Amino acid sequence: MFAAVLTAGVVFMVTGVIGDAIVHPRRLETSALAVATPEPAAAPAAAAAPQPIGPLLAAANPDTGRQIAQRACASCHNFAQGGPNGVGPNLWGVVGGPHAHVEGFNYSAALRAKAAEPWDYEALNAFLTRPSAAIPGTRMAYAGMSSINQRADVIAFLRSLATDPVPLP
Repeated sequence: MFAAVLTAGVVFMVTGVIGDAIVHPRRLETSALAVATPEPAAAPAAAAAPQPIGPLLAAANPDTGRQIAQRACASCHNFAQGGPNGVGPNLWGVVGGPHAHVEGFNYSAALRAKAAEPWDYEALNAFLTRPSAAIPGTRMAYAGMSSINQRADVIAFLRSLATDPVPLP
């Protein structure tokens, strides 16, 4: 039995040597199954600025904005004056207020860095369009609102959440 295994091994080895001598296999310089390596990513292009919201605010409907905000925002935000924070901060007085307008709320570092800047109409428009593009690093997990008319209505509603609303542009 041992001799049979040894003989089979020698036969396979001799067959391999004879086969290489007859066929002359050519070794490839590069692998035939080379995996393409991705090119280094270029610096991300600046996000396209959304269409200006100012001209639409005069005709915007705060009641429609309230309905949209109740659907899209109320699961994380509170709109009542003096109301508690949710996952997101209370939005009373957000229009015209600083980016980090609620004392004691745990804002992301990206939003705290903009604390000195006010939430004007165009800043709100850009943020509602796509929060992650407007303020990279924000914790707000919202994809954004594509309709400019809906954004105008929501901003008109947010404007109404103040004792003394900010004048329209």
